[in-house]
Amino acid sequence: MIILVFLTIYSFGQSSSQFSKEETSDDLNHLYSSLQAANYDLYAYTSEQTFAAAYQKAQRSIDKDSLTLLEITKIFQRLVAAANIGHTRINFPIPAYREYATSGGTLFPLEIAFESGRPLVRKNWSENHSIKLGTEVIGINGESMTAVLEHIYPQISAERPCFKQAKIELYSFPRYYWLAFGSQDEFEVEILDQGEIRTYSLPAINLIEDYEMKRSEVLNARMELRFYEQTAYLNPGNLSGDEQQYQYFIDSAFVSIKEKGSENLIIDLRNNGGGDNSFSDYVVSYIADQPFRWYDSYSLKTSAILKEYVRETYDTTAIFWQEVLNRENGELYEYEFGEHQPQAQEKRFTGEVFVLVNRQSYSQSTVMAAQIQDYNFGIIVGEETGEYPSLYASIFQYTLPNTGIVVDISKGYIVRVNGSTKTEGVIPDVFIKDYLLDEDDEVLDGLLEKIEEGF
Repeated sequence: MIILVFLTIYSFGQSSSQFSKEETSDDLNHLYSSLQAANYDLYAYTSEQTFAAAYQKAQRSIDKDSLTLLEITKIFQRLVAAANIGHTRINFPIPAYREYATSGGTLFPLEIAFESGRPLVRKNWSENHSIKLGTEVIGINGESMTAVLEHIYPQISAERPCFKQAKIELYSFPRYYWLAFGSQDEFEVEILDQGEIRTYSLPAINLIEDYEMKRSEVLNARMELRFYEQTAYLNPGNLSGDEQQYQYFIDSAFVSIKEKGSENLIIDLRNNGGGDNSFSDYVVSYIADQPFRWYDSYSLKTSAILKEYVRETYDTTAIFWQEVLNRENGELYEYEFGEHQPQAQEKRFTGEVFVLVNRQSYSQSTVMAAQIQDYNFGIIVGEETGEYPSLYASIFQYTLPNTGIVVDISKGYIVRVNGSTKTEGVIPDVFIKDYLLDEDDEVLDGLLEKIEEGF
């Protein structure tokens, strides 16, 4: 097994590069002004005063003549994350992590998932097998887990604490612990086991051999079709990639479902990174009984930075991008994509539809689940999504001129089909807890059991 794609994506610059105080400060100023100019609503979840204070704190953090790219990334991440917008972000610093890995880096040896806010051991990569899976981590190196998370949270862009926890699960607690605290040789870990606190001294583990080569990533959606008696199970995979190939798979899947005479259909959107509405709408077209849209309203903010990105990246003759280029900088406006039509009656699935979601259903997969729920195209099963279905998203990227750090920024605002802008995820119609990172599939197994019992 090789070191996973995680070590090769989102690369920018050389992590070992050094930048002067002046270069860093100039990029921070550019970051601060560009976020205000280009983000759809930078102050949706924070005040202008609070964000300005975060900027001043970031400036004070530039307190030496030369800084590494990792040091700068952490400072800039904290500013961007102060907006509390999940899609406005600076991603995990992969180049520095890769460099640390190849130089013999080590990590914290326990994988953690958050269940009702409690950090539970889900994988024990250490050689101490006394630590049981499912026990609670209550402290590391003399700090409570509350204090530990207070160090990690400022590096994560998310609308609410439970979504920050979901993103820690996504990227993994050992990786984020390294980001917040740096390299450590040993960890004193306090574990709550059946009401008793036990303390363990755990050596760090090798990042590559003992961690990356043994684990699987949380986002694991892949195109798959299988059958359980009268129930078809369809995982459409991430909503991105080769669209023609994607549509071919969906077409073939529904032909097979029709031939099998399946009475029920399960669409699995768990652990899904999202993507584009053209992919999700194609799946929905096979279960829809009326014309549909994926949003109630879709709004954009244009800016000089966005226009530059569009000219460099897209076909500027396309109507959507022409609209961006022709609007005044800073203007907010709504855009209409029109309705999507269902497939022909003879191709559609007309049985009972169930859609699986969990806290790791991201972006367009969350929007898709809300769309299906709002049109009553299916029954949502699982747990509340971490992502909001009415959200600031539709991201584009720009690069800071000195450091080369890439910034994702939310140029749009999407309101779910039913018009609700509540600050909550997609709430399932049938709740089944997903104990993430364990070996059981509580949601799918629980639903199949309910179907067998007649639901």
